[in-house]
Amino acid sequence: MQLHEYIGVIVKRTDLKLHNYYQKVVNPFKITIDQWMILVVLWEREGITQNELAERTYKDKTNIARMLFTMEERGFIYRVTDKKDRRSLQVFLTDHGKKLKDEVLPVSIEAYRQTVKGLSEEEVNQFRYLLNKIYDNVKDL
Repeated sequence: MQLHEYIGVIVKRTDLKLHNYYQKVVNPFKITIDQWMILVVLWEREGITQNELAERTYKDKTNIARMLFTMEERGFIYRVTDKKDRRSLQVFLTDHGKKLKDEVLPVSIEAYRQTVKGLSEEEVNQFRYLLNKIYDNVKDL
């Protein structure tokens, strides 16, 4: 088998291209892809803990804490001590973070449409299924 035929190589190549593409999409808003991921999760449900945020974005806790510190400095989020567990911090959006949704989400959706252009909904769902199956095959190795 040649290098370009390995699934891992194809996935890595595609990941790099997608990462660069989506970074260009969010650059005008002065955010990174990782910050965009955090914002998307918080737009769905704010008030979750940093640990929950790490799980939902597939990031480690140390990196999440660092990213949240930067986002807090930039006025996108604020953190408060969790009333149920004083060791945890809950993350909330500021007004600026909430308003950003109206600007970022439409271009994000358009970028997604560009990404899946030419694929049927069934193909997209099958692709998700296959990637998740591969993920499950190697997640505990």
